[in-house]
Order: sequence, then C-alpha cells, then structure tokens
Amino acid sequence: MEKAVEGEEREATTKMQKPRRLKGHKGTVTCCIASRDRPGIIATSGEDGRICWFDMRCKDVVFTMDLDNKPISSICFKPGNEDVVYASSGAKVMFFDVHMASSWKQLGSYSYNKEEINQITCSSKSSFIAAADDSGGIKIIDARQQCLYKTLRAGHTSICSSVQFLPWRPWEVITGGLDAKLVMWDFSKGRQCRIVDFARPDAGSQSNAGQCLNPAFVHALVIPAVDMLDNSGKICVVARGDGVVDVIDIESELAAANSKSSTKSSKGLRSRYGGSKQPATNAEALDQHRGKRFSLDYTLGGHTAAVSCVSFSLFGERGKFIISGGNDSSVKVWDWSKHLDAGESSSSTSNDMLRLNIPLSKKVNWLCTTPTDSENIIMCDTSKVVKVYSVT
Repeated sequence: MEKAVEGEEREATTKMQKPRRLKGHKGTVTCCIASRDRPGIIATSGEDGRICWFDMRCKDVVFTMDLDNKPISSICFKPGNEDVVYASSGAKVMFFDVHMASSWKQLGSYSYNKEEINQITCSSKSSFIAAADDSGGIKIIDARQQCLYKTLRAGHTSICSSVQFLPWRPWEVITGGLDAKLVMWDFSKGRQCRIVDFARPDAGSQSNAGQCLNPAFVHALVIPAVDMLDNSGKICVVARGDGVVDVIDIESELAAANSKSSTKSSKGLRSRYGGSKQPATNAEALDQHRGKRFSLDYTLGGHTAAVSCVSFSLFGERGKFIISGGNDSSVKVWDWSKHLDAGESSSSTSNDMLRLNIPLSKKVNWLCTTPTDSENIIMCDTSKVVKVYSVT
C-alpha cells in the first residue's frame, strides 16, 4: 500500500506547474500571512527585518516596511481590522497602521517578553494578544488597555514555539514547545487545564509511526477558524519534530483531564470513608477519548523529517485540507475530511488522505493559504524568495 501511495504522489507531482516566485526580501523569509478581507493580498516577514506586501494581481512587490536589521519572527493581522498588523522582533511586539501603503506608521510596541519571541497571535473574540518566547513563557497582552494581562509560566520546560487562542473558549489558549508538550491554559486564571506530553510512549497518537531518531517536539499549531468549526470540529493540528502531523480533539482532551481528576477524587473518598468500588466509567470514557486523536504520518505518505508548519485550507470548502510543510523539503496537502467521513476503521480511506505531495529544494519555514481558486498556497522556505502554488 505504501508503494501505491508513493505512486500517487509522483503522479500528482507531475501535474504541478512551476511556482510563482515573489521577490522583495534580502534575507530568509520567516513568516507569511494572507488577507481574508482582501483576497490576493499577502504579507511576508524575514530575517532582513523587512515586511513585504504583495498583491497577487501585480507582478512585483507593492511596498516594503523596513523596521530594523533584526529578524522578524512572526506577523499577524488584527482580527476585524486588517489595516493593523502585528510583528514580533527579538523580545518586542510592534504594531502598525498599514491602510495607507505609502505612509505606514508604527502605532506602538510592547516589551513584556524577556527572551526572543517565536510566535504572536491575536484572539478573534477579544483584544488579547499572545506572545510565546524562548523562556517557555507566554505573555497575554491586553491591546485595548495597552498593558500586560497575564504571564503563563511553568507549563513548558524548554522553548515555547507556538501559541493559539481557542475561538470557542474565549479565555483559553493552547501552546506547544520544544519539550514535546502541548499545554492548554485558562489564561484568565493563569493555570493549566491539560498537558499532553508527546515524549511519553502512551501519550502520543494512535500511530506509532513517528521517526524514532527525532524527538516529538511541537514546532507549530493551528486551530480552525470559527467559520470552519461546523465541519472540522473543535480540534488542534500539531506539527511534530518526529515527522507526524497530529489531529487532536481538544474537547475530548479536556474531558479526559476532568475524568482523571474525578477518578482521583472518587478514589480518595472511597479510601477515606471505606466506600465500595464503583464501575470504571471514567476509564471507559478515556478509551473513547483516545479514539478522537489520529495521525498523518509517513506510513500514509507523510513527512520523513520534522514538520515545521501546518495550516488549514481557506480555498474551496474551508478547512477541508490540512497543509503541512517540513524539513524534508516537501509540502503535503491532506484531505483529512476523508477520515471524518469514513471513521478510523477504513485503512484504504486513510491511505487516500494524502491529496498532493509538493517536493521542494529547501526546507519549509512557514506557509499559509488564501481564499482564492488559484495561487492559494504561499510557502516560505529557507531562501529569500516566496513561492506560490495552486491547488484545485
């Protein structure tokens, strides 16, 4: 079956046209974002301290923002107002008014992080910004009040690489780190709700197909947008260092954590008061929750090295595809909706989930998708040129 998958990959690859190349950076491109309000508008950031703006209707870069000589690690739009863009450089978060391309201006900055920031993200439901840094800590910033709201610490023992807000739980964020942990937080209280440790043999996904020589560090996370939830469910997609893309049902994980807490409490009461043993309903519930997690790995034609980034498709039926990029110099397009349609019992359907494999010449730093019918995958590799692919 693996040979059949490889054959499908080669056939799909031959149909790919050469990518469009977007030039404007002087150094490696680190991040890219696509406008939802204005399809075809792309912003990229790089190690050259520059943000480039592209309009896919135009041949050349529309304008550039030279901030300083420090690398820009992450950029994001302000939800509901894409005329404001946030960028992280070093330990600082800056924000800019870009509604007038020829006269963009910096509106302010935040310097609450102590170490280099790896990712910033904005809540779609409130005015909060999250910034994850090398210390393993996460700063929650209140943009409306222009102040630090909360510091989340002691969840990660190494670099915190990624952070995302949960749109259906407005007071919660989820973070991933190079300690191979996924942590769910209630940031209003500054405490953890659930920790998934991928370094534990029993804490991984249903598949044991990770690359054993590479640790299961969490390099990136993606959460479905509100308009995808009806089809996708309340999930998190995890890009892991062992080449696995994990799809995790967040509500099931939280329910499992509550079940464990309830089990411990009931055991304590029985030992204290000598009560009789109750049926193992919590254990049964945990078994059901484990079925809510599955993997897209190399046995299905997936990555053979660390996965560096993941994204949901904005084109076509939103959220139907998961797009992943890796250190194996490839981009994978997964039709993961087939897993939802058929369930986990159909192995043949599982092997059909890899829709497209795009071989590259360099490792992937970041990627995003656009809500257009063509030129809808934007990819940043370790070069200074952004590549644009079309998936239909």
